[in-house]
Amino acid sequence: MTFFGDYMRLTGTPSLEPEPGKLAFAGNTVGLVNGSNWVSLWGTYFGRKLLPGAKLIHSGSDVGQLHFMAAHHAGRRCPPAVNVRMFVRSAQELAELYRPDAILVTCSTMNRAIKDVRRALARKRMPVVQIDEAMMEEAVNSGGRILVVATHGPTVTSTQNLLQETAGRLGKSVNFEGATVERAFDLLGEGKIKEHNRLIAGTIRKVQRTKKIDVVVLAQLSMSVFSFTHPDPIADFGVNVLNSAETGFRRVGELLAAKQ
Repeated sequence: MTFFGDYMRLTGTPSLEPEPGKLAFAGNTVGLVNGSNWVSLWGTYFGRKLLPGAKLIHSGSDVGQLHFMAAHHAGRRCPPAVNVRMFVRSAQELAELYRPDAILVTCSTMNRAIKDVRRALARKRMPVVQIDEAMMEEAVNSGGRILVVATHGPTVTSTQNLLQETAGRLGKSVNFEGATVERAFDLLGEGKIKEHNRLIAGTIRKVQRTKKIDVVVLAQLSMSVFSFTHPDPIADFGVNVLNSAETGFRRVGELLAAKQ
């Protein structure tokens, strides 16, 4: 019962009323397009923390992630076209059925869909944010060598492509190393958050022993729980460790504030 009580205190039940209280983003609604159902917990937790008062509406299901994983495993083209269409459809449904003030696409693996989503919603004049964009900009602007850590194999190529595209858009060169720790993804699925974080920390330190790293990027929203163990990464690793929850939701907050 404690588990269900804690969960419901975080999420609440659906309501047409604005979130209670006079918090910073009260009266705003943010639509979240997720790559799977389970990660909606991350969107709710970090959304409430970083956009206090905003109403959060989720869209997305596990079938999209499972289909992408199967395609990646079979060596087929990724992301599958049907997954892109699914993300566009989810964003359109959010825009048409509830009309949020902004939409945040939270899936790193499906960051390739962002152009199609924005094109589909262009006439709505609604801000559409891809959760990794602000993180990649900060990493590129910091200069030096970037370590990109992923825990989910299908995400790796999408993340590295976005990093290189971001550097090109900003007119800068980029130098990065990649590390994939799939065992950490398994640990996360077992609810072993401390062990997940410990394995990621060990990977960062292992790379640092042989190469100079100036900033670390955590490739997936799910990896943002790393900040629970390492709230001050500069003190722990000597460099900043960026996660997309903090940078992505803050970007949405900036856009919402600019509209007021």
